[in-house]
Amino acid sequence: MPPDASYSFSKLIVHDLEKMAAFYRDVYGLHAVNRVRGQNIGGEEIDEIMVSADPNAEYGSLVLLKYLGRGPSPSGELILGFTTDDLPALLERVRAAGGGVHAPIKEIPEMKLRVAFATDPEGHLAELVQMLP
Repeated sequence: MPPDASYSFSKLIVHDLEKMAAFYRDVYGLHAVNRVRGQNIGGEEIDEIMVSADPNAEYGSLVLLKYLGRGPSPSGELILGFTTDDLPALLERVRAAGGGVHAPIKEIPEMKLRVAFATDPEGHLAELVQMLP
């Protein structure tokens, strides 16, 4: 019997919601497709932006969430994964948009890929993968 639930989305807790939405748009091409304001989780008010690679999507598989009554959260609670055809160019976009390189490009020939790790402006980690021919 198949499970009655399937993976749908992840939420990344951020502090500067607008800045982070712009970063993920500029670097990874993710479009803001929906926004939720005035709701709460366990009594804490939130503001969130849903982002998707498809600009016409109703919902996003990544949700940027800000708790309005909290300060910045520590990073490291989640590692996002992105694939690309041009890893050096993607890392340059990360730097240009205010992010950083956490670990430089490393080739893993046995897996036929190159990998690097980057951070967004708030320090959240992303694993960036380029498949090799």
